[in-house]
Amino acid sequence: MPPLGEHRYELTATWTGNRGTGTTGYRDYARDVTIEVKGKPDLLASADKPFRGDSSRWNPEDMLVAALSECHLLAYLHACVTAGVVVTAYRDDATGLMREDGSGGGAFVEVTLRPQVTVAEASMIEAAENAHHQAHEWCFIANSVNFPVHHEAVVTAA
Repeated sequence: MPPLGEHRYELTATWTGNRGTGTTGYRDYARDVTIEVKGKPDLLASADKPFRGDSSRWNPEDMLVAALSECHLLAYLHACVTAGVVVTAYRDDATGLMREDGSGGGAFVEVTLRPQVTVAEASMIEAAENAHHQAHEWCFIANSVNFPVHHEAVVTAA
């Protein structure tokens, strides 16, 4: 095991939605943001459509669900290697539920991951199913949120 440590992540988020009058009114500005991480392609982001955002761009809610899905996927692949399971395909149709609180805020109440995993041999299915539990324990993002992250995995053999 590598030594325990701290890992820092840095990015720059730049609001690009000034239409010339700044935030003079709620409808007077775009919610467009460019997120930059050194050495990576820029991510074009905005608010979600119901909050006056651009639906063609990533929004924070999309990114949170994506982070949970990808974190589980990466932890799962590691867990499968450890268990001797050969994964040949993985797809997750994840969903998140956020509720507004009526005062302008809100929170996610749950995320459900629905991994569809294919393994090399039928004899690996049980270990592949169990590896989802280990992956959940290892997922840094799932361990950082205060709402349940459910798993509805389906594992089949190639």
